[in-house]
Amino acid sequence: MTESAELPQAPEVAHAVFGEAFPEVVRYAELLADAGVTRGLIGPREVPRLWQRHLLNCAVLSEVVPQGVTVCDVGSGAGLPGIPLALVRRDLKITLLEPLLRRTNFLQEVVELLGLDHVTVVRGRAEEVLGKLPPVHVVTARAVAPLDRLAGWGVPLLRPYGEMLALKGDTAEEEIHGARAALSKLGVVETSVLQVGEGVVDPLSTVVRVVVGESPGGVRFATKRAKAARVSRTRRRR
Repeated sequence: MTESAELPQAPEVAHAVFGEAFPEVVRYAELLADAGVTRGLIGPREVPRLWQRHLLNCAVLSEVVPQGVTVCDVGSGAGLPGIPLALVRRDLKITLLEPLLRRTNFLQEVVELLGLDHVTVVRGRAEEVLGKLPPVHVVTARAVAPLDRLAGWGVPLLRPYGEMLALKGDTAEEEIHGARAALSKLGVVETSVLQVGEGVVDPLSTVVRVVVGESPGGVRFATKRAKAARVSRTRRRR
């Protein structure tokens, strides 16, 4: 590993954020800095800022995730934000959804190594698993796509009145404004921008919250979801 890829010591605040899971998050950070780099899951320049920019930045998402819900992390990649969220919230049932094999292999190794029995890894695209995976209360995502496209993938996976929580940057408000028409067609009834991580990360983590009504994804996706469910039930009977 080059000097730019050296993992810094965990900041003191990480002990408070991760609590009993601190040894596990340190192991995860070491995996990201080693196998994560060699397998091309993160760039070596990201390693020195793994704690602030990635691990803590994702862990504070837990502030706005309700208790005891089901979560699908869309485009999970190297496990961000899904793995940090799983480490601080054992009350959640989390699915890490990722289409690329080398990433799902890494995620499965992490889940087994860290003993995250409340986490499941699924290989596939959001549009491919629609109707095959049970609808969830919360969809999470980070750096996957612009909001309009991300919502098109993530919102149909939600249960009625569920919500999508997307970690975004300074352009969050602009993305919401530009995506309003697309969000409306997807059955979204409420959008907001939240700041989380007070006293943990600087700058604060920005979260776009998208809440759906009784028809996540709109009428078109409701029909598609029902058809996929019927096909799945038929296959199980055979």
